[in-house]
Amino acid sequence: MSIQLEVCIDNLESLHYAQQGGATRIELCSSLALGGLTPSAGLMQLAAKQATIPVYAMIRPRQGDFLFSSDDVEIMLADIYAAHQAGLQGIVIGALTEQSLIDSTTIASLIKQAKGLGVTFHRAIDQCVDPFAALDTIMSYGCERILTSGLQPTAPEGTAMIKNMVNYCGDRISIMAGAGVTPKNVQALVAETGIKEVHLSGKTTRPSKILNRTSSAHMGNAIFDDFQIPVTNIDTIQAVAQRLKR
Repeated sequence: MSIQLEVCIDNLESLHYAQQGGATRIELCSSLALGGLTPSAGLMQLAAKQATIPVYAMIRPRQGDFLFSSDDVEIMLADIYAAHQAGLQGIVIGALTEQSLIDSTTIASLIKQAKGLGVTFHRAIDQCVDPFAALDTIMSYGCERILTSGLQPTAPEGTAMIKNMVNYCGDRISIMAGAGVTPKNVQALVAETGIKEVHLSGKTTRPSKILNRTSSAHMGNAIFDDFQIPVTNIDTIQAVAQRLKR
């Protein structure tokens, strides 16, 4: 059985590392440190040109919850259009109501705008009050897969729920496990849940190539070092890919 390996990235450098490591699909984002936001139109276009595997763009206009305003939805519709124009293969979406149920109205609008692009429903499901009702709703819209950690902080912690989701959905939709997936736990996660897709970032950092670092100014939150560049660790992706082949 072939297991799909999706790698989430937020820069073009990481695209090449992910592909070299054995990724079979890319989730293209900006700001992975915030859980992943929509990539720029420029990043979408360059990723489409340079990728040799399918690329799905995250459609999330801001950090925080998944209760989106009408303005947020307008932004998301425009971003889906940009993904389509860039030549990407799919999008990654999710939206909830005030009651933490699937926002069917918003999801229907986003899927209509996708115009044939593949659709992944992201970890917004992990914040749903009734995950199995959510599964029914998502499947009714023809999404290809659902990314989940089994309603827990990490997928290994959510193993039991992920297995229940797989059994509940059967062949109607693919359940993809993500969050906290590593070379050490990926084989057990697949064996115990029956999933056919896994998702990770394999994040590391590389030092900036700037030689003169005299300024003490920070470009954002001081917890982030401006001279450490987040990138995908090719060794981590290779290790996961190798274990999935065993």
